[in-house]
Amino acid sequence: MNLRIYKNIDDVISALAENICEVAKESIQARGQFNFVLSGGSSPKKLYELLASDSFKNKIDWDKTYFFFGDERFVPADDSQRNSVMVEEALFKPLKINKSNIFKIDTTGSPEESAQKYWQSILKHFDGKPVKFDFNLLGLGDNSHTASLFPNTSVLKETEATIKSIFVEEVDMDRITMTAPLINDSRHIAFLVFGEGKAEAVFHVLEDQSGSATEYPARLITKDENKVQWFLDGMATSRL
Repeated sequence: MNLRIYKNIDDVISALAENICEVAKESIQARGQFNFVLSGGSSPKKLYELLASDSFKNKIDWDKTYFFFGDERFVPADDSQRNSVMVEEALFKPLKINKSNIFKIDTTGSPEESAQKYWQSILKHFDGKPVKFDFNLLGLGDNSHTASLFPNTSVLKETEATIKSIFVEEVDMDRITMTAPLINDSRHIAFLVFGEGKAEAVFHVLEDQSGSATEYPARLITKDENKVQWFLDGMATSRL
């Protein structure tokens, strides 16, 4: 398991930002673009703000960077609960990212239509080539969910690399999410996890021998050390 453990949150985020810059440079050199899947929630906000800061903003060719969302809440486009609204303020606006480089999830139709439309926009972007994102950023909920792969939901059984809609009873909300196979097809995957409140979830996903991915969905993400890294602080690893 490729664990990168740091003393504090700032060190975790700085190391992850450096890693993203390295992958971006490699991807643009190799394929002419950097396809970056963003995570929502509170944890990555500081990361996005750092990438947009004077220290990092010139390390990536943003004109050749395309942004996607690993999941989204099925709420209106301007709803403050949306992942895209947070990222807009923390990253897109400060960097003046071209709207054509941002693939937001359209929630004007039904959840099923929204998922299908998003998948079609991804397929169009990759233009007949295999859908392989260069960098897929993930978080980890205290219930061991990642993206919108929640415990005991039907999407956990999905074997196709695609986008799905799912009603999550736990949060009483429809969600749009990348399936585990689609996430696992990414060239690089990084979990950003910090804080004592995540220690139990980290233990269940990485070390606990009991239970299953139905209970701890982040176990569905590949353990391939050449592909996935965990960026953690000491408190998040206190149970390992």
